[in-house]
Amino acid sequence: MKKRIKEIIVVEGKDDISAVKAAVDAEVFQVNGHAVRKNQSIEKLKTAYENKGLIILTDADYAGEEIRKYLNKHFPNAKNAYVPRKNSTKNEDIGVENAKVEDIILALEKARCNFEVKENNIFTNDILFEYGLIAKENSFELREKLGNELGIGYSNGKQLLSKLNKYNISFEEFEMAYNKIKNITD
Repeated sequence: MKKRIKEIIVVEGKDDISAVKAAVDAEVFQVNGHAVRKNQSIEKLKTAYENKGLIILTDADYAGEEIRKYLNKHFPNAKNAYVPRKNSTKNEDIGVENAKVEDIILALEKARCNFEVKENNIFTNDILFEYGLIAKENSFELREKLGNELGIGYSNGKQLLSKLNKYNISFEEFEMAYNKIKNITD
């Protein structure tokens, strides 16, 4: 059974997500390399940073280090995990996606990540249905507005359920955000 990590792991690209998820059970956020400076990644990561913490796991190359520096400027208390260049190189391509499972786990352990023992799932599909966030005509719009209000971005129903629980969003915080968007929508 994979170890479950509390913090959100921040990586550069989609292949990195696959490599990390093969190693551990964790929420992984992709910043799309240097595009992190142009897109909304920083805003989306703020809630995760404040509620769960971040672990930055970028490639062991110049671009990866530049992205790491940029993220550390915005999130000074983020933990940093490093897979050494020699353990993340394949055919002269350096990247987390090339690392072995055990090397990724070791890097995360050395970053002093927090392993979750028990999952505390406050939110369920029944709650999402009750609030009209799934299986209703305007569910898409409500999820989009709620995601923006909570600072977790748009999600489909399954992703929303996962984010609400994994980012440790309280029911009170959820209801306040929901009531705010409902007043705007109504």
